Amino acid sequence: LKAVQMLWVNLIMDTLASLALATEPPTEELLLRRPYGRDHPLVSRTMLRNILGHAAYQLLIIFTLLF
Repeated sequence: LKAVQMLWVNLIMDTLASLALATEPPTEELLLRRPYGRDHPLVSRTMLRNILGHAAYQLLIIFTLLF
């Protein structure tokens, strides 16, 4: 990748990460929570269900508009 492409990738990745961190309200419980272990999954079952549900919904809307 060239330097300008690397800057764009960095800008996009930093923006998405900051948005993800900004959506959760700060509480004292977050500071007291123990870190997750290495063997715990990064995406929980609830997150996976929500991701697949939103993907199916978006595909349904796209195909409805397309056809």
